[in-house]
Amino acid sequence: MFETLTFTGGVHKSEEIKELIEDLGGFILQENVLQMDLVLNMAVPLEDVDKIEKKSKELLAKLTVAPMAGSEIAIVSPTLARHHLPHAACDISEFLREYGAKDNMIGLARGDGKGTSGITEEEKKLINEHDVAVFALGSFKDCIIEKSFLYDDIDIPVVVTGAPEIPLEELPGADAYVPGLGRIPRRLRRGPDVRALEKLAETVEDILNNKKREMVHDPPLVPSIVVKNAIENQVPAIKEVISPLPVTGQLDGVRIKLDYDKYHEEIENVVIDNKKLSELAEIRRSAMYNYILVKIYSESQLVEDIIVKDAL
Repeated sequence: MFETLTFTGGVHKSEEIKELIEDLGGFILQENVLQMDLVLNMAVPLEDVDKIEKKSKELLAKLTVAPMAGSEIAIVSPTLARHHLPHAACDISEFLREYGAKDNMIGLARGDGKGTSGITEEEKKLINEHDVAVFALGSFKDCIIEKSFLYDDIDIPVVVTGAPEIPLEELPGADAYVPGLGRIPRRLRRGPDVRALEKLAETVEDILNNKKREMVHDPPLVPSIVVKNAIENQVPAIKEVISPLPVTGQLDGVRIKLDYDKYHEEIENVVIDNKKLSELAEIRRSAMYNYILVKIYSESQLVEDIIVKDAL
């Protein structure tokens, strides 16, 4: 088992912490350099966390648990148009990143207006490629309730935010509702706003932890962290990608920011434990920019495939 942590410190001597992570059999999930500051999301074996803490203290750095690291979250707004975007959506995105999450802002093409809002199958497909979806809605109870059809058949867990208090049973399809986060023409910096953001982070963390506990009973054939590391080491084109996190980790797979048509065969031939990745995971075209999406098979899926092949 791995613990996900965030290291925040200076660039000076940062190679020491990176070498220690590698020596312990851990992985670097994300690295951001801001002038002379380094923010490093990592996954290290639970029994070695104390060694990372000791080295961080030696380097005068801050080390915190990053409970959402290794997950990808969709922040869905009715539209990204300036006249309708809930300002909370931007702060939600920023706040969840502090917990280690990789998030994507998604604006629906026909989301504005209670009478004209809608969601396409392509938008649903894109949302379903994530681990959790956060629907950032507005300030009016009737509007939020009427727009519940936007997420009532989304396959991944859905967290809805809005300003008023609304019983969860009035929002079919939602797994949780967090009030206090409606359309506000300012940044969410006041006490009640921050407490609402903290409640949202706690809710998303609980959902991710529940998913992880469920996966223990039917785990992926290989951890997504191992797949991410293998792709980064065996596919040279990854080093040429200028987008942040060219291989983005998810709970049950990875998103690779390479063109599917050009690189999917190379990804399929990545070797992990003497097996091709195509034997361990489904590799398909992503709904996002023609990227490559890898979803790792679970143990039960592998058994089902063997049974089907034997039957044929």
